Amino acid sequence: MSRSETHHLGRAPYACDPDQSRGRRFEEPAPSNRSEFQRDRDRIVHANAFRRLAYKTQVFVNHEGDWFRTRLTHSLEVAQIARVVARSLGLDEDLTEAIALAHDLGHTPFGHAGQDELNRCMKTLAPETNGFEHNLQSLRVVDELEERYPGFNGLNLCFETREGILKHCSLANARELGEIGQRFINRTQPSLEAQLANLADEIAYNNHDVDDGLRSGLITLRQLQEVPIFAQHFDAVAKGLPDLPEPRAIAETIRQMINTLIMDVTQTTLARLQQLQPKSVDDVRLAPVLVTFSETVRKQADELKAFLLQQLYRHYKVARMTGKARHIVKRLFEAFLDDPALLPPEYRCAGQAQQARAIADYIAGMTDRFAILEYRRVFKMDETF
Repeated sequence: MSRSETHHLGRAPYACDPDQSRGRRFEEPAPSNRSEFQRDRDRIVHANAFRRLAYKTQVFVNHEGDWFRTRLTHSLEVAQIARVVARSLGLDEDLTEAIALAHDLGHTPFGHAGQDELNRCMKTLAPETNGFEHNLQSLRVVDELEERYPGFNGLNLCFETREGILKHCSLANARELGEIGQRFINRTQPSLEAQLANLADEIAYNNHDVDDGLRSGLITLRQLQEVPIFAQHFDAVAKGLPDLPEPRAIAETIRQMINTLIMDVTQTTLARLQQLQPKSVDDVRLAPVLVTFSETVRKQADELKAFLLQQLYRHYKVARMTGKARHIVKRLFEAFLDDPALLPPEYRCAGQAQQARAIADYIAGMTDRFAILEYRRVFKMDETF
């Protein structure tokens, strides 16, 4: 029995096997005390980009409150949810966790507002770059931008981890990625571990954004009781625990909602696996998406997502933050492209497309507070002038 088999006695035949990985971009000796996927997870946790997630927006800008979630706490919550389901499905837990922990490494400061503005800048001012995609940037972080090891750039992760990190990609960019982008061209699926990490991301951000939205006061219990999945669980908590203080009732409601989603995706996926009987990872890649909710719960999750979009993400106070974030990213990008001498030397390149990509790397790697400070340094005169 191999080193990794002793750690994964319950691995199903359709799960990824670290002993059968498609390998790394640069050959390395096998680890002696852990599997290849465990090594990937450990490298991600020790990466500079992973630590910076502590100061990157989830919904609220980092400095707006100590209790709001950041990209780091979100990634840890995704990993916890994904690992629980992976164990129930007989998948490789370490690979699932590695993908979950790395999925947001390429996210810009200021959340989706920063990402959208950086994409707009790239497409407008450097159209030959095919824009900015945060999933592709996450892959770029682990393939090129991390500088920790003497023999290669990046983290030199296994193919299966890299595949899971790249959960979305435009065809234009996929054509330039070789083997890792081929599934977007062929319209095949990634591993079950990658599919699971993707759905765990949705479970985490929908439910935990409810928590942060209520904590911020931007959404109310009255509004949420119009959303069927929340109302159903909140009413059950109120009936079963009528004397529970409201903060604990909310926490228990969210806990039960997450549990419902986890149980549903587990049962639905097991049923689909039983029906299709995939015998290998290759069978999974050729099948439809297998890790999914039931139709009923999918509808409820979509209703919650639509509510959050309208009532939280488009709230006028969030929109004010979004506008400021877009302004900061836009002005920094334009200033750096117009005068690369404003950039640190390691980000200066020859050629418009290469320079634009380096600027995108620099801005995407910023935390919220660093982006604000950099904006002040570039545009505001103060006592340090």
